[in-house]
Amino acid sequence: MSRGTVSLGLAGSLGPEAIARIAPAVESFGFHTLWVNDTPDGDALAALAAASRVTERLHLATGVVPVDRRPAQEIAADVVSLGLPLDRLTLGIGSGASKEGALARVRDAIAVLHEEGMPRVLVGALGPKMRRTGAEKAEGVLLNWVPPSEAHAQAGALHAIAPAAHVAVYVRTAIVSAARARLDAETARYASFPNYAANFERMGVDAADTTIRDVTELGDALVAYTAAADEVVLRAIVPEDTVEAYVDFARRTAPSPG
Repeated sequence: MSRGTVSLGLAGSLGPEAIARIAPAVESFGFHTLWVNDTPDGDALAALAAASRVTERLHLATGVVPVDRRPAQEIAADVVSLGLPLDRLTLGIGSGASKEGALARVRDAIAVLHEEGMPRVLVGALGPKMRRTGAEKAEGVLLNWVPPSEAHAQAGALHAIAPAAHVAVYVRTAIVSAARARLDAETARYASFPNYAANFERMGVDAADTTIRDVTELGDALVAYTAAADEVVLRAIVPEDTVEAYVDFARRTAPSPG
């Protein structure tokens, strides 16, 4: 994958049917990968399986599956049973809510996924130890809630450790004013979590500094983020969770015309 690839992120809670309707537009507009997060009310693998059946080239990724809730053996079995195409699939995993034993849990999950034939695993990571684990044990890391300068510094440190490691960065993005309230609410929610609050303090930034808040910011932000990381994932924040709103977001942020 070339440096500065642009991808699109959706919420797993949209469900397989809606995501299957959005995916062809994501592919036609030139995004490299469709990322879908995994939550108790949104099965990322089921959504990606639906997307895989209506696309040909679009890569597919989970961003991320918490392995304290969904063990690696179960993830691998679901990939097989759903018929997900391994040549297009990236499994993004994270430690989950529990801090105790997080590094060992993720290392074990990476090993299981590789043993089960899953070729590409990225680790969602905040701290340096988890980032290093992703770079050394998996195929790379997914950064989240970081400004471009920090993405550049973290990617540089990881590439020094593991030159082939893939560094993706997830950036919550709103391009219309009507979506800004939802973005503000999500930003405030994450800023209230102790581990994220501590991370923002370490970086010396406000949580809002790690987001794209308007279409007028998009161009400069993409230049900065694509210079910093191997892949930028625009996590779409839209006014309402309709297929039409997400397709419009994809059209207006498209790397290339459909």
